[in-house]
Amino acid sequence: MAPEETEAKEQKRILILSVDRDCDLGLKAGVKTPVIGREENLNAAITLALRDPEEPDANAMFEAVSLYDRLKNEGKPEEVLEIATIAGSELGGVGADRKIVAELNELLSSFSASEVILVTDGYSDQAVLPLIESRVPVSSVRRIVVKHSESIEETAALFTRYIKMIMENPRYSRIALGLPGLLLLILGILSIFNLLYYYWIAFIFVLSVFMLMKGFGVDKTTKNFYKWMKEYSPPPLPVQISNFSAVAGALCVAVGIYLGIYQIPASPDMAGWLSILPKIAGYFIKGSMDLIIAGVCVALLGRVIRWYFEHDVRLLRNAALIASMAWSRVILDETSTVLIQPEWGYEKLILSIVVGILIGIASVLVIFVIHRSAARFFEETEEQVEELAES
Repeated sequence: MAPEETEAKEQKRILILSVDRDCDLGLKAGVKTPVIGREENLNAAITLALRDPEEPDANAMFEAVSLYDRLKNEGKPEEVLEIATIAGSELGGVGADRKIVAELNELLSSFSASEVILVTDGYSDQAVLPLIESRVPVSSVRRIVVKHSESIEETAALFTRYIKMIMENPRYSRIALGLPGLLLLILGILSIFNLLYYYWIAFIFVLSVFMLMKGFGVDKTTKNFYKWMKEYSPPPLPVQISNFSAVAGALCVAVGIYLGIYQIPASPDMAGWLSILPKIAGYFIKGSMDLIIAGVCVALLGRVIRWYFEHDVRLLRNAALIASMAWSRVILDETSTVLIQPEWGYEKLILSIVVGILIGIASVLVIFVIHRSAARFFEETEEQVEELAES
């Protein structure tokens, strides 16, 4: 036998085969299979990767090219290398397997391989391997698994983000760490003193207090109150005077109402309360009128002081109202006298009402005189002028 024939018999014809069972190469990249040759496979892999960078079949093809280059660089003279990619069908099942077999037979007719190195994405090699082994020996299987799975990577990143948020954000750390930490601290303290039988009581108490605070928003109310106290800035002095006088006036009115009720005499016969109702009203007015009128006048006086500093024309109207309220004390006194002792007559009541009307008219005239003489003092708007004229 000639030496050339012996060398030919010892040669290994190795086919590096990449299999795309679901035919992504044809559907996404528009490449017709089988793809034979290094440059053709490299261009097809680049095209597929550009169309879908997440496609694992492109990584398998790149690995096949890389494996072909490594074996080629070893330079073993007894090895004849070829690289190819075959594809199945997007329908899967029997149709995909039959297409793989047909392309493999076509490939073997042009390159009669003595062995195959199978490169797959690790997903379909169990279905593809028997089809190839039935026609040519498979000397090695190279599975390419993508290191970064998008879903796993996103899940890990999201989990890390939530852990960081729980650890660093006080809004969540109080619930996720603070409450369990408090319960564990109570458990440790009770364990030291051998009082574990009280733990469930403490657990229920702490949990119920926490739920009540969150449910009724006590924590938010406390936080807002603290923020208000921290950022509180006192209003201008005229506003403070007005607010203080309003509070003082309200207290005077409340105390006056109490004194009016206190002045009502107790009657042993409450069955005929309708007959003594006028006297009850008279005693109530007699006992409460001083403080009620004083309270209203104090509240109005505070507003007058505020509007004086603000050069507001409404202070004149309130000053007139204070004068009328002061005289109303006389009217109320005569009214209570008539209700308690009607036999004294009502002439003084009518006279006090007439005088009150005259005081009101005089107050209006004084307002107009002062307004005209001190017109430059007031910084008034058109609405205020119209309101003053109407009043």
